[in-house]
Amino acid sequence: MAGKLIIFSAPSGSGKSTIINYLLTQNLDLCFSISATSRSPRGIEQHGVEYYFLSPEEFRTRIADDHFLEYEEVYTDRFYGTLKSEVERILEEGHNVIFDVDVVGGCNIKNYYGDRALSIFIQPPGIEELRKRLTGRGTDAPDVIESRIAKAEYELSFAPRFDIIIVNDELEKAQQETLEVIKQFLAE
Repeated sequence: MAGKLIIFSAPSGSGKSTIINYLLTQNLDLCFSISATSRSPRGIEQHGVEYYFLSPEEFRTRIADDHFLEYEEVYTDRFYGTLKSEVERILEEGHNVIFDVDVVGGCNIKNYYGDRALSIFIQPPGIEELRKRLTGRGTDAPDVIESRIAKAEYELSFAPRFDIIIVNDELEKAQQETLEVIKQFLAE
């Protein structure tokens, strides 16, 4: 039986990656789709493992040929996207696909797959709590944190477009709530 799709989007610092990593340990037969990028491999990254590495020209050709579910040109000639063929490969193997994508990409994937996909938005309890989390990470300069906050405010406006909104005010509760929603979706 072909698998289903589970889409996650959230502002940076919402706890999305932590929740996804938890879900990957819960025997839900989840597989990440490998994204494509036009950047060069870093360190020991390998084509078809961490990313599908394409030249900017190859990426543009694939865009023109409608090979992507979603893509974004983050900087000039620096593309990231989700190949339809990668997702179909995982689904045909009978696995469920899990996505960690931006809000626009999440909406695009949901629109493409409809009821076969469940879109989940992980929401922080509030902007001030988000600021506290980002500051607490100790990984970003104050100006980077402020730019992430501004982006988060924009991303939060997309929350109503998702099937489910999980407010991550307490991590264990958010993990359990997300797990129950996904189990129910996969059982349908």
